[in-house]
Amino acid sequence: MQILFSILSTLATIIFSYQIFYLFVGLICKPKVFTKSEQHRYAVLISARNEESVIAHLINSIRSQTYPTELVDVYVVADNCTDKTAEIAKNSGAIVYERFDKKHIGKGYALDHLLKKIKETKGYDFYDGFFVFDADNILEPDYIEQMNKAFSSGYDIVTSYRNSKNYDTNWITAGYALWFLRESRYMNNSRQILNTSSIVAGTGFMFSKKVLKNSDGWIWHLLSEDTQFTAHHIIEGYKAGYCHKAMFYDEQPDSFSLSWKQRLRWARGSLQIFRYYGWRLFKGIFKNKHKNRFSHVDQFFMTIPMIFMMMAAILGLIYSFIIAIPQGSAAIIESLLGMAGFVGGMYMTFFLMGIVSIITEWKYINSTKFKKIFYLFTFPLFMMTWIPIGLVAVFKKVEWFPIQHNVIKNIDEIKNKK
Repeated sequence: MQILFSILSTLATIIFSYQIFYLFVGLICKPKVFTKSEQHRYAVLISARNEESVIAHLINSIRSQTYPTELVDVYVVADNCTDKTAEIAKNSGAIVYERFDKKHIGKGYALDHLLKKIKETKGYDFYDGFFVFDADNILEPDYIEQMNKAFSSGYDIVTSYRNSKNYDTNWITAGYALWFLRESRYMNNSRQILNTSSIVAGTGFMFSKKVLKNSDGWIWHLLSEDTQFTAHHIIEGYKAGYCHKAMFYDEQPDSFSLSWKQRLRWARGSLQIFRYYGWRLFKGIFKNKHKNRFSHVDQFFMTIPMIFMMMAAILGLIYSFIIAIPQGSAAIIESLLGMAGFVGGMYMTFFLMGIVSIITEWKYINSTKFKKIFYLFTFPLFMMTWIPIGLVAVFKKVEWFPIQHNVIKNIDEIKNKK
């Protein structure tokens, strides 16, 4: 037990240390600014399931872009909808396809259906690039303009700055939002500065027709299809770019039950990614014809299920407590102090992550000053709930399910916080 604990603790320290390095890179170095701009034709892909309340706001934010609207076509797949999503999307100016398939359920299958329709009607060569958004997203007016600059610089995959529509609803939405802000500024931004591959997370990204033609559709259908997409393309030699000036907003679950279900899917998905891609990523560190070894290192570390390390640490603490019982009260107290130190250390680690992100991203957080500070103290608690979620994901069968979105705001309403 002690040997296993030592090995996993060492591995966790290595993973954490390189993220600390990313933190300093993000603090010290300015985000990369893309200046090259060529006009490209884009298709926007939106998978929507019963999103009648929010779909028009997204399409309107796309139609209000500073980038030439005649070069952007919006496609919506109304996936197994029972509401007016398709009708509202059509009235908002989107090209809409309805899909009814109770067997192949999930965003990946919906995107593949949509891309097949584009192939039939336009062909893959008609568009230079393809954006992917969720129906609850809202874009800054210059989003496509900024992403186009990164795309024009030669990246076949580009991701962007992820902000939140409902940071200030409660400690759950703030926990999500603060984590995504950190990932944008201190993970993907640092990767871009260091010229290694960024990682696609959820939505708000684009890919070239070259990527699409190589896969002939959307072929990634694991529970975490975004991470699967990233791992696949790093192995194939692609390097995803990150555009810090392209900002979009999404809605976070506001109840613990919804959050539990969503993050349980993500946790189970990470186990799937590790199973299917872990070995190939690890091999690429040492034998890589594409010469992007550090991208393999980075993605491999991000793919390792941290829950195993946490479980080992917890089991090690429980074991130390059990063997302390026969040794008397002094040993028991020492063991309990060790447990308290472990929990306190986790709390302070996440607190420091949060406070750095709060300070540097303060002006981008759409909330009152009080809530910005208050939710900093609940952020570590949100992060520590990953422990039971990850543990359950190891043993429980998990399936994809839709999350309903109800935050109906335009870009001005999102920013109207003091």
